[in-house]
Amino acid sequence: MNIDQMTIVTWNCNGAFRKKYAELAFLNADIMVIQECENPETSIDKAYKEWAVNYLWTGDNKNKGLGIFCKKEISLVRNNWEDNKTKYFISARINDRFNLLAVWNHHAQSPNFKYIGQLWKYLQVNKIHLKEAIIAGDFNSNTIWDEWDRWWNHTDVVRELDDIGIRSLYHEYFNERQGKESNPTFFLQRNQSKAYHIDYVFASTKMFTEVRSIVIGNSSKWLKFSDHLPMIISL
Repeated sequence: MNIDQMTIVTWNCNGAFRKKYAELAFLNADIMVIQECENPETSIDKAYKEWAVNYLWTGDNKNKGLGIFCKKEISLVRNNWEDNKTKYFISARINDRFNLLAVWNHHAQSPNFKYIGQLWKYLQVNKIHLKEAIIAGDFNSNTIWDEWDRWWNHTDVVRELDDIGIRSLYHEYFNERQGKESNPTFFLQRNQSKAYHIDYVFASTKMFTEVRSIVIGNSSKWLKFSDHLPMIISL
């Protein structure tokens, strides 16, 4: 990997990643954050196991968890930060240069802190580690679903991240406001009339000097594989 350039992809593959990972090959990504993917360690698919030579994975279901997959020359080391009993997060050190937090916000059987509430809880114990970091994944959230009497809304999480110098690259690049995104990343039940922006890559303003490009996959291609579209960011 060129230390001055890096391409990151985040994608909720909607399961059966062993049948879909090849679709990402043309992106030549350095780092892929994949939600709802199988654990390569327990997979019986030989090709998938051989492809996943440099990865970290977490989950309660071996067929549907959260994974980070990197090119083999990248140093990928799990940080093992305190998770505050949240689901699902992987914190990792990349090339001993910066921290990466992979996210798949889950309902986690929580009566009060579902989805974005899980990330809010995670931040309360880990913000100290995130001052120079990239956060990528399926947040399952958007400011359009903020609730007036809740203190851990999407807007609250965005504000807490901004307080430590971390901002959404998509919103910075396209100069769009949270909740006013022109490009959806998710189609409920793959219905194009039920489109939402719920996948994000946030990064420390100290870390990147230029976003070279941000691309969200074309729905005509990717909805064959998942209800989410991949987000591809080159820094």
